[in-house]
Amino acid sequence: MTMPPLDPAVLTALVRDAGAAPSMHNAQPWRFHYRSDTGTLRLRADLDRAMPTTDPDHRALHIGCGAALFNLRVAAAHAGRRSRVRLLPDDSDPLLLATIDLGDPLPPEGTDMLARLHPAIRQRHTSRRPFTDEDIPAALRDALEDAARAEEARLLFPEQWHSDVLRDLVRDAEGRDGLEPDRLRDVERWTRLGDEADTATEGVPEYAFGPRLREGGAPVRDFAGRRPVADRGAAAFERDPHLALLGTAEDGPSDWLHAGQAMERVLLVATLDGLATSLTSHPLESPDLRGLARDPLSSMGHVQMVLRLGYGPAGPATPRRAVRDILSIA
Repeated sequence: MTMPPLDPAVLTALVRDAGAAPSMHNAQPWRFHYRSDTGTLRLRADLDRAMPTTDPDHRALHIGCGAALFNLRVAAAHAGRRSRVRLLPDDSDPLLLATIDLGDPLPPEGTDMLARLHPAIRQRHTSRRPFTDEDIPAALRDALEDAARAEEARLLFPEQWHSDVLRDLVRDAEGRDGLEPDRLRDVERWTRLGDEADTATEGVPEYAFGPRLREGGAPVRDFAGRRPVADRGAAAFERDPHLALLGTAEDGPSDWLHAGQAMERVLLVATLDGLATSLTSHPLESPDLRGLARDPLSSMGHVQMVLRLGYGPAGPATPRRAVRDILSIA
């Protein structure tokens, strides 16, 4: 049985949920186009929101759009719709990242698989605040690994020696930023300070920077740099943060889209289970450092994201573009 076209209010809700996904520097590099006659959404990359200095091949852009795609699938399941997805359906149009057919009802056996994650879409916020040193239970780690695997990716919790390597790579990336100011152009473009933070619809506002790292080993990017932020302060972060590597076997646009969906599935599962989460791509923005981020003892081919997980305060909600700015209807 084919369902009628989406009601505008339902369509708006689906795209609003999609737009709640994380993306590099909260640039939100996606656009959606809905065809009423076919009940199909088209997800397109918005290159005006790309990061030419730190993401020249658009890998992170694809990951962010993949996360938005996963949120859309969850929201569709919540609305009782099956989402039939085709990734990169047109070789002649590389900015068309996916088509999503929403014309069929969701069978009962599929409801719990995605719809149960729906509450976490609005609960999930990147936290750049200190976490506790409490261990993550083995059963929860297994569930997070299963979540990545369900989206054709892999989540790996590194051994202590490799966590130390990852923190060294973050410090190396920070040092390069200091020596090569051009590397900071993307961060400066997408951070919002002062009054601008209160009215922003995109980017990382100063209230989401979190405190400066006074001590500890957490790989938390300092979005302020040398710019002053009033009343920010500093804090001690966890000494041995719980890190996880998200990766794929291959390293092309379709793999990046799978990685983005896997990343968001992991984040939503973690959020529902009470974990605070944050992401860092800092050590992955230089090809040589990205290669070192891979655990040589693992079968993971390519690291796509470094996750920090733990128990602690949730981060604040960051600004989002209005649905009217990311959705068109024909």
